[in-house]
Amino acid sequence: MLRSDTEPNEFTFATVLTSCTGVLGFELGRQIHSLIIKRNYESHIFVGSSLLDMYAKAGGIHEAQGIFECLSERDVVSCTAIISGYAQLGLDEEALQLFRRFQREGMSSNYVTYASLLTALSGLAALDHGKQVHGHVLRCCRLLEIEPENAGNYVILSNLYASAGRWEDVRNVRELMMEKAVIKEPGRSWIELDQTLHTFYASDRSHPRREEVFLKARELLVKFKESGYVPDQSCVLYDVDEEQKEKILLGHSEKLALAFGLISTSEGVPLRVIKNLRICVDCHNFAKFVSKVYGRRVSIRDKNRFHHIAGGICSCGDYW
Repeated sequence: MLRSDTEPNEFTFATVLTSCTGVLGFELGRQIHSLIIKRNYESHIFVGSSLLDMYAKAGGIHEAQGIFECLSERDVVSCTAIISGYAQLGLDEEALQLFRRFQREGMSSNYVTYASLLTALSGLAALDHGKQVHGHVLRCCRLLEIEPENAGNYVILSNLYASAGRWEDVRNVRELMMEKAVIKEPGRSWIELDQTLHTFYASDRSHPRREEVFLKARELLVKFKESGYVPDQSCVLYDVDEEQKEKILLGHSEKLALAFGLISTSEGVPLRVIKNLRICVDCHNFAKFVSKVYGRRVSIRDKNRFHHIAGGICSCGDYW
């Protein structure tokens, strides 16, 4: 359209922004945002709501908040998007305060609003860990009956048994998965550099710069240990010796993506990683050390929520 001198309007921008949602479309979305500003469409309800949604889903909550405050009018879609953005970042108290504000202003809510609010409330609950684990065994066993083909239910149950050192139960769950031909989705992480998407699997040896990546990962392990990092071996869900556990941990896909990001970007450049599964405690801690030791802002979007890390402190408050 731009090359053919066809002028886009507010509906064009609102539509094209929907293809820029998520971390990987963040830079493209910002470029489109600059075009929107030049045409003075930023405060338009459709364009503004689309911008707000794009930034919120990419973890740019401050940009999203700025857009929200500039909207000429607000509706349930824009209000829900900003609540969801805060909840996904672990800013649970802020999400709850926004909801209360919208209630005072007479704003209506829908089921998506309440789903986003429940995400925030789950973070504020801070229940006793033992009760949580007990509730999760019970729920997973029930889910195995309801959804026998859902690999995620088996994985959660297996992980719970492994964290408790119940290796015989872990083996039983895995045998049950084999018996029912249930396939676990492999862990993988993505990082975008120079408009190229790089994918890493656990202990991945397929990347063209794999030797550099693994060398950097080992270097980080030594450097971080000197700064107080202690690998959390409870995250290794296999009955192996200590040395092998450390090796397995170092091969997690998000660690490889972060190592690749560090050797491929200049100092101070933020690192943005996407993970298809929930990030483990050890990788979360590892990312905090990347931020603290290298002075980098790290953004990780896992299956549950965003983790914005700066100076070794994560937006999720270490609860996810």
